[in-house]
Amino acid sequence: MKGFVPVFRKELYGMFMSPIFYVVAFFFLLVSGVFFNYILSQVVMASFQLAQHPELGRDFSMMELFLRSFLWNLAIVMLFVAPLLTMRLYAEERKSGTIELLYTYPVTDIATVTAKFAACLTTFVVLLAATLPGVIAVGLASEPAWKLIACGYMGLFLLGCSFLALGIFASTLTRNQIISSIITFAVSLILWFLGEAKSSAGPVAGSILEYVSVSKHFEGLSKGLIDSRDILFYLVFSILFLFLSLRQMSSYRWRG
Repeated sequence: MKGFVPVFRKELYGMFMSPIFYVVAFFFLLVSGVFFNYILSQVVMASFQLAQHPELGRDFSMMELFLRSFLWNLAIVMLFVAPLLTMRLYAEERKSGTIELLYTYPVTDIATVTAKFAACLTTFVVLLAATLPGVIAVGLASEPAWKLIACGYMGLFLLGCSFLALGIFASTLTRNQIISSIITFAVSLILWFLGEAKSSAGPVAGSILEYVSVSKHFEGLSKGLIDSRDILFYLVFSILFLFLSLRQMSSYRWRG
């Protein structure tokens, strides 16, 4: 992949120098902090109530309840964050005309797509890592659940890969960043709730809808359960949309 490193450095620099990143980071950390405090206060209150009735809280795990709720809320916030991180990657270059200049460099299309994805994913990991200290602090203050934390954050990482790959593909379809973000959010939202249509569809169609739903594959990981089928789904999903992005940009190159 000739040219991967220069494009990766350029995109990563552009990410951290863009005011959009700091707006997204502020939004993400603010909302995740609000969810963190609210969920933790509710779980602590529930644990105090159950302490008065030990027979009811025999199987109650404060850490597990807190983590599952917090992880699900973070996953929902990612529906809004991913479009904002990816909307400029190709749309801005096509609008400004710098994409033609990129074609003149000795950089392959696959190196460009993967470098943009890697830079965007690095930025996302930085945001995700910023939520870890609070979770670790809660884990140290209660019964440790390191496996659940590891599985949950691995699920968020894989889910983020999927949303970002989808966002990059949406960015290749238009010159308008707003339209790109709307496409990414709309498709992500549909894929998130697709499994809910299982009950209104037939048994075969319902099974397909449930499997395609990205939220259903996150469910097991949020419980600390590692299933190779869930991991494979996210990997194939990400590779598919990166491949579609590659084909889209290759078509622009040949059309001039």
